[in-house]
Amino acid sequence: MAIPPNTLFPPKAPSLPFATLEYEQRYQDQLLNDLRRYFNTLDSTLGLLVGAGSGGGKYVRFPYGAFQSSVDQTATVNTATVMTFNVTDYSNDVSVVSSSRITAVNSGIYNLQWSGQFENTDTVLHNANVWIRVNGTDVVGSNGLVTVPNKHGGINGHTIAAWNYFVQLDAGDYVELWWSTVNAGVSLQTYIAGTSPVHPTTASVIATLSFVSALPA
Repeated sequence: MAIPPNTLFPPKAPSLPFATLEYEQRYQDQLLNDLRRYFNTLDSTLGLLVGAGSGGGKYVRFPYGAFQSSVDQTATVNTATVMTFNVTDYSNDVSVVSSSRITAVNSGIYNLQWSGQFENTDTVLHNANVWIRVNGTDVVGSNGLVTVPNKHGGINGHTIAAWNYFVQLDAGDYVELWWSTVNAGVSLQTYIAGTSPVHPTTASVIATLSFVSALPA
């Protein structure tokens, strides 16, 4: 069976031969060969794992996920509303379940980063709140307040908000982004690609979840 190219095998300590009562070259050769093979394997594994240059770290695969929304999102005034995602950019043991639940396969400390493209169609500036829930429970202290500029000169007000959180997740836990607004004129918007100058489309919401560390002992 072929071994996947991104597989690392931990070095296994050799079973060294017992020493002879008297000096014997055959015993010494066997001992040194066993040790040489072990240390060569150890050097190779550590070099691939943490070594410098193009080969160092190329087999390290921490869990991660990157997601975005390509649709506009609205909320009922003063009502908690979950942000949703319909595009997966990258995924390794992190996925979106039920369109909003960013779910981790592995336990650990994770870095959740997000950004939202807010728009305000009203002529008065308005606030929006953004916070996180883990497994459906609000996380204390996670709320942030965003002030979205008012419509002016016939142009809707725009602002992009972004920050990050560290969250502790057990295997199978999920984290969600929730928001609310005091006025129906505030929404999360997508925009088409532009031509003057040329620029790509705008997602209404973007989120990434990246593994940071194993859980504290």
